[in-house]
Amino acid sequence: MNFLCFSKKQLRVMNWWLDGRYEALICDGAVRSGKTTVMALSFALWAMERFDGKDFALCGRTIGAVRRNIVEPMKGLLGSLYAFKEKRGENCFFLSDGGRQNRFYLFGGRDENSAGLIQGMTLGGVLMDETVLMPRSFVEQALARCSEPDAKFWFNCNPQGPGHWFYQEWIKKAGEKGALRLHFTMADNPSLTPAVRARYEKLYSGIFYDRYIKGEWAAAEGLVYPMFDPAKHVLQALPPCSRYWISCDYGTLNPMSMGLWGEAAGKWVRLREYYHDGRVQGQKTDEEYYAALSALADGLPVKSVVVDPSAASFIQCIRRHGQFLVKPAKNAVLPGIRQVAGLLGEGKLLFSAECVNTLREFSEYVWEDGGLREQPKKEHDHAMDEIRYFAATIVYGSESFF
Repeated sequence: MNFLCFSKKQLRVMNWWLDGRYEALICDGAVRSGKTTVMALSFALWAMERFDGKDFALCGRTIGAVRRNIVEPMKGLLGSLYAFKEKRGENCFFLSDGGRQNRFYLFGGRDENSAGLIQGMTLGGVLMDETVLMPRSFVEQALARCSEPDAKFWFNCNPQGPGHWFYQEWIKKAGEKGALRLHFTMADNPSLTPAVRARYEKLYSGIFYDRYIKGEWAAAEGLVYPMFDPAKHVLQALPPCSRYWISCDYGTLNPMSMGLWGEAAGKWVRLREYYHDGRVQGQKTDEEYYAALSALADGLPVKSVVVDPSAASFIQCIRRHGQFLVKPAKNAVLPGIRQVAGLLGEGKLLFSAECVNTLREFSEYVWEDGGLREQPKKEHDHAMDEIRYFAATIVYGSESFF
């Protein structure tokens, strides 16, 4: 980020703690709006100005995310002001200026069990990065640890649905809780050029555009992928591909869905599909499904087969044959849906016109209760699930092209 100049809201993040009127800061809004890095900078300056010999916490969904989003930018921006000493094995670092020194711990709030990691500490303050991605129990346990006099809470996040607990308990009640809420858009980040802003705006549509570009706490409604457009995403003639994968959502009575994918000049093409409904067409064994998998590959050099992680017996069947490398899929639903939506928005996820079951599911895959619940309906979702597995595990995973 270029700090030759600050936007008005970024300047407010830098100085909000000087007037003493607020107990907490909430920065929410669009992606790439300049809130996270400036908050990290302000947090460190506040801690070093107001405290000595105290402990602080930097929290994110994973420790790796905290290092990437907060610690690395902080090191670069504060190197001329403070000495930085890291104890990576203990997930902490020290900042010192010769006269003062404070310690900063890194925590990952991945699930409900994470709350126990931070129990028993006494903190001068906590910075929550992407607050809405962490369990409420973890966030509230971290806040309870802030018992030093003049401790403050720092939150940042991109929006989720309006029913999210953080929106209900902190965004809507900011005044009651003594919190300053600053709502960010991309216009608040002076380091973004118009071309970069335009590129990000093309990435999303529907609910994800409302949340990540407009920065609204928007409810899901209707189709999960309203950005899917047959005129844009369906191919009548297939391009030559250089690499191949297969994704699989396993079913016995429920449909078994598999897709063959090829990489073509930085785009991912679903070349053909296998779709078997056990209730309509009769159940099949794992060995029969393996034969269908081999036929789908049709001798192509498939790099790996990505399978629903709950399909233990089929995973073992594939491994037993020794022909394909098999990978249990990454199965976080909402992050995976966001990734698929982003690829559709960029025009990087394409489909053969012969994948008729896949195309049908795109028109039938909807949110629960008209979007009142933040989850897709468990119907017409079998090809949708394995497309999500492919996006999360291959495109955004260990074989990422980004």
